[in-house]
Amino acid sequence: MPQMLARPVADLIDVLSRLPGIGPKTASRLTFYLLRNQDGLAEALAEALQTLRSGTVLCERCYNVAERSPCAICSDPGRDQGTICVVEEPLDVLAVERTGEFRGVYHVLHGALSPIDGVYPEKLRIAELVTRAQAVRPREVILATNPSLEGENTAAYIYQQLAPLSVNVTRLARGLPVGGDLEYTDEVTLARALEGRGAMR
Repeated sequence: MPQMLARPVADLIDVLSRLPGIGPKTASRLTFYLLRNQDGLAEALAEALQTLRSGTVLCERCYNVAERSPCAICSDPGRDQGTICVVEEPLDVLAVERTGEFRGVYHVLHGALSPIDGVYPEKLRIAELVTRAQAVRPREVILATNPSLEGENTAAYIYQQLAPLSVNVTRLARGLPVGGDLEYTDEVTLARALEGRGAMR
């Protein structure tokens, strides 16, 4: 049977369909849109994808994605280095920053504990957080993991790890939807959750 699609077209459809939230139909539409577009969009996309890896690093302090290390937030003298907000993903940093309520620094775990998916503590940046807390002795560590089963288990585990350091550990207040993600939470809800955070129990 002859190949129905040109190989480059089929290859791009295959790659795009592996992205989260994009199925084969959407991947096909995007591929043919890029093929038809005459405004240089495909070239701009290719260039952006090339520099995505080469132009970014993980911050040596907070493990957020940045152009340099330490990142702009960690190196900002106006930020409160004594308050560390722990989040699961880099997108969560953007969500908290949009509220305009937080002036501390961050620690990005790059995931949440999920033994069923093979995600154990050593796969996350938890050990680095403990080492950081030992060195910096922050006044407060805010656990801003997602209000899901994995997020709650991750917060509980981190609390246990930080307990011997006598660090003030808090958790975002309820008001965030259980099972939701920080990146999809509106600014008002997230701001209220930050303001109403409570001690970890």
